[in-house]
Amino acid sequence: MRQGFFDKFMSRLDRIDAPVASAHIAELARERGFLETLFQSIDEGLIVVGAGARLLYANRAAERMVGFSFEERQGKSLARHLRDWGLDALLCAQIGDWSRIETRVAEVSYPEHRFISFYARPLPFDGRTELMLMLRDVTREHAAEEDALADERLAAVRTLAAGVAHEIGNPLNALTIHLQLLGRGLRDVPDLALRESLQSLAETAERETSRLDGILRRFLAAIRPAKPTLVRGNVRDVLDATLRLLSPDIEQRRINLQTAFPEAIPDVFLDAQQLEQVFFNLLRNAMEAVPDGGRIGVTLTVDDAWVNVSVLDNGVGIPTEALGRIFDPYVTTKAKGNGLGLMIVRRIVQAHGGGIDCASRPGEGTCFTVRLPRAERRVRTLPAAKGKAATP
Repeated sequence: MRQGFFDKFMSRLDRIDAPVASAHIAELARERGFLETLFQSIDEGLIVVGAGARLLYANRAAERMVGFSFEERQGKSLARHLRDWGLDALLCAQIGDWSRIETRVAEVSYPEHRFISFYARPLPFDGRTELMLMLRDVTREHAAEEDALADERLAAVRTLAAGVAHEIGNPLNALTIHLQLLGRGLRDVPDLALRESLQSLAETAERETSRLDGILRRFLAAIRPAKPTLVRGNVRDVLDATLRLLSPDIEQRRINLQTAFPEAIPDVFLDAQQLEQVFFNLLRNAMEAVPDGGRIGVTLTVDDAWVNVSVLDNGVGIPTEALGRIFDPYVTTKAKGNGLGLMIVRRIVQAHGGGIDCASRPGEGTCFTVRLPRAERRVRTLPAAKGKAATP
């Protein structure tokens, strides 16, 4: 729109013939429609608010990100939707202070959990200052940063584990060798009873040393999981094998185990051994969280893209302050936990191309959901619009 055109037009309106005025008004309407289409088409959100966070304008992208309807909220306060965004301070800032205002990131939980980056600009108008907010959804970038941080933490854990394994492994090897030499030397002890007693003690020490070496090797294998060998298979088979392995403990503690599996379960590409480790860890955590006689549910659902496995318990739940960090190394809510199990679980699931989510309420229970991509993802065809034939 030409600068000053509207003001010039209004100042000369009384001297303009009706047909000419109508033509100019039509041109203004067309330009206004073009600008409105432009604002509604961009992916960035645009919000204009006045004093008290009163909504003056918003495009569809902003409605979608923040979760409101412009038609319903126009002229009303957006403070409830933009809580903790610091709008009051921005509205009160002097124009000269705006050079120090930086881009901010806000976290919203409705209608979806998102991270929104926004910057504000003052709009001086008719003696007052209104606020223009430009919004950009940075949820994916934030998730990528979190994954990068998780990779850095995992690398640190791996380095620490390798160092610990080296420091423990050398003495273990020396102990094993000397215990074997001791066992050979005991054969020359003349007293039969003493010889048998000492040999029994030496064999016990050797077995325990061997067991400790096995624990150390399994720990290293877990902390540095091998790349999965993916073959086409059924998640139900892996779940059944894991439940059979844990069934004695489940029966002994009288845990009420409830399963819900559909008859038809599509295949996924999986490494059965690694995936069994995932389900074993999740079920073992659930068993440790519930009292004797508690409830654990294992459900399997399917949608167009994913096979979803959920493990639900009615145990103690996870404290709110720890919920966002449960997949981090050394973060645990168990007295004797090492904080590595869930980190390893997530790494295995991600190596399968899937994801894992957790929902929990302290005192009520916890639900972990593992999502694995279907071997053959279905494509859902949308119905044709009314009055239009579907394209063959």
